[in-house]
Amino acid sequence: MLPVRGRDGRATRAVRILGTRTAWTPVGDGEFFCPGCGGDRNYQRLTGRRRLTLLGVPVLPRGTTGPVVECAACRHHFGTEVLDHPTTRRFSAMLRDAVHTVALAVLAAGGTGSRTALETAAATVRAAGFADCTEDQLAALVEALAADTGRFFEQPCGAGLTIELHEALDPLAPHLARPGRESLLLQAARIALADGPYTPAERDALTTVGAALTICADDVTRLLAAARTPS
Repeated sequence: MLPVRGRDGRATRAVRILGTRTAWTPVGDGEFFCPGCGGDRNYQRLTGRRRLTLLGVPVLPRGTTGPVVECAACRHHFGTEVLDHPTTRRFSAMLRDAVHTVALAVLAAGGTGSRTALETAAATVRAAGFADCTEDQLAALVEALAADTGRFFEQPCGAGLTIELHEALDPLAPHLARPGRESLLLQAARIALADGPYTPAERDALTTVGAALTICADDVTRLLAAARTPS
């Protein structure tokens, strides 16, 4: 390949003679969601030392660079912030657990006396990935959580409920697009509506779900109203 010449031929030759080279050292590895590949891949975490080169030979240190994340498949380098994004498998597990927690919260707020609400909740949880979930299992869990007064539901929407919902939803919300967050709230609303209009405790729980999903109060109100309207 012929070199590209600038207006100053000598400067062009100097660039070709002098350069920099980075020597990368692995300092960790794992699995991540690669933005370049668009899927889960193995990675290496690298730190680098830069050197000035003369005719391709390293001669002087020029400091450190990185760390960076190198995809084992495409070999592209990314900032370490990409490790904050969950893998596809991890994201699926987070979403499944979030649906389960939200369903329990709504049932706990409305009570487990309605078989229709239990059936709707169980179907929602099964669709999220807990294929063996049954109505009786959910009822037993709600009863156990209600008995654990140190953690749950000392008030219709007390600190225990808020903490549990935020633990499940806070890590998920930044990685879930707005339609996905709204869909999760609507699923919870349909469980609450399965046995009739919202009770004050159910509405309180649903408002907490919406806040944990970073849905603004006006949109929560709109979505809860929309859920009452047959499609």
